[in-house]
Amino acid sequence: MLSERYVSTLKPGDIFRDWLIRVLGDKIRNKECDVEVYKIEPASHIVCRYEFVGENYGVIAKFYAEPTGSIKSYRPAESMEIEFNRLKKLEKIIDVPKPVAMREDFSCVLVTEYVYGKTLYSYMEAESELYDKLAAVAQLLRRLHENTKSEYRKQDEFAHFHKILDQLRLDRENRIVYDRLLGDWWYSTLLDTPYGCMIHNDANPVNYVFSGNKVYALDFESSWEHANPVHDLGIIAAELKYFFAIHKNDAGRAEPYINHLLLHYSQDKSELYRIIKALPFFMALGTIRIAKLDTGKDHSTYAFRGATNYLKNIYSELIPKPWKCI
Repeated sequence: MLSERYVSTLKPGDIFRDWLIRVLGDKIRNKECDVEVYKIEPASHIVCRYEFVGENYGVIAKFYAEPTGSIKSYRPAESMEIEFNRLKKLEKIIDVPKPVAMREDFSCVLVTEYVYGKTLYSYMEAESELYDKLAAVAQLLRRLHENTKSEYRKQDEFAHFHKILDQLRLDRENRIVYDRLLGDWWYSTLLDTPYGCMIHNDANPVNYVFSGNKVYALDFESSWEHANPVHDLGIIAAELKYFFAIHKNDAGRAEPYINHLLLHYSQDKSELYRIIKALPFFMALGTIRIAKLDTGKDHSTYAFRGATNYLKNIYSELIPKPWKCI
């Protein structure tokens, strides 16, 4: 779960603050206002929220040249430009934080507007209006996938799965199990799809924010194209199942919510059938992603067991209910 902590207050004369004031133009009425800085953690780079005091306006700044994760070898300026241009493209399709500016000599900073609202995670905690919010997320993903169609590159999905397994450094016995199961999925037709698309990829509950009557998708740094559209659905389904199992002590409570998400995404019964057959693979991927987090031994054990059971759904001759695996 993301958290914010106050860092400092910037006064007129601070170089970065004054640059923000200039690029924001008429959005800031009092050009002499103080700017409060809040650091957001955890994140793959240094990420801060800048709140303009008295203006009811804020921005998010992501500093690509200041990584905080394990990946240090990349081109920060190129990554900054890619996400900026991607957001400019996506804002014509779905609601995303408006890209404001980028600047290489400020540690390759990308600035976007801050979206005031509640995250999907908050609705999961309260379990209030969650059905409506999941329907809105499903419709957002539908627009994203439909409007970014491309060729499908199945091999990229498997390369991504194996990369995460490599990072976990599993013992030889467990890795053999996963490699065998993934091989079965590779040679099946369950993941075949007539087209690929851009996926959010980092489709976890904190990256969907509800403001007014809109839902915004945040953080497209790790998005990619030519992917399976079921990928995003599987990540959300895995997050729902894990959340209710760990925080509500009842994994079964996630089932109707997952079903609701899929029903509002699917256009007809035949598509729903195809999605449900492919979903266990991506729920396994989502659960393995969760296992990367430092959530404690018991939680990791649960995640690994769940991922294995999801992958074993390939052997079912019936339409599986992947959310019932654990």
